[in-house]
Amino acid sequence: MLQEFGGVVGPAAFVTAWAVGGLRAESYSPVEDAISRLAAVDASTHPLMTAGFVGFAVGVGAYAPMLGQRFDTRSGVAAGLAAVTTLGVALTPLDAGVDTLHGIFAGTGYVAMAALPALAAPCLATEGRPRAATVARGLALVAAGCLLATTVTAGTHGMFQRLGLGVVDGWIIWTAVQALRAER
Repeated sequence: MLQEFGGVVGPAAFVTAWAVGGLRAESYSPVEDAISRLAAVDASTHPLMTAGFVGFAVGVGAYAPMLGQRFDTRSGVAAGLAAVTTLGVALTPLDAGVDTLHGIFAGTGYVAMAALPALAAPCLATEGRPRAATVARGLALVAAGCLLATTVTAGTHGMFQRLGLGVVDGWIIWTAVQALRAER
């Protein structure tokens, strides 16, 4: 049961941190600016956003084995990779002289996040849940499209990042809640 709670608490901590941090930060636009700007070295929201990154990493890292058992080993690996790379993002804040490494962690995390629902879709279909499988595939496409858009759009980077990561965060929470319900 603790693993499933990680699947709820981790993404919720991450989303809460960027939502609250975005409201508190001066000269910050959630539409234009990356989430990582909230954790930049000199940002007033650095502690809050770093805690959000770490909360995601710990929660989703704890949930990853359960996700792998529930759907497919590859799902668990992708969730674990998303957790590890998010911790890497937290450990390499922007403006600390490690922006390239930060970008590698973030980009790898994007790929892992977008892959999660797609990797679970075949298992959902096999279980006789074709609608859930279709939704998972659709969310993976939306996430991938939005996260790819962050690399080519100026002025809307933050919006596409939040949409892409947000749909997968929601999917992770949904799977964790479903697992908690099944235990009861």
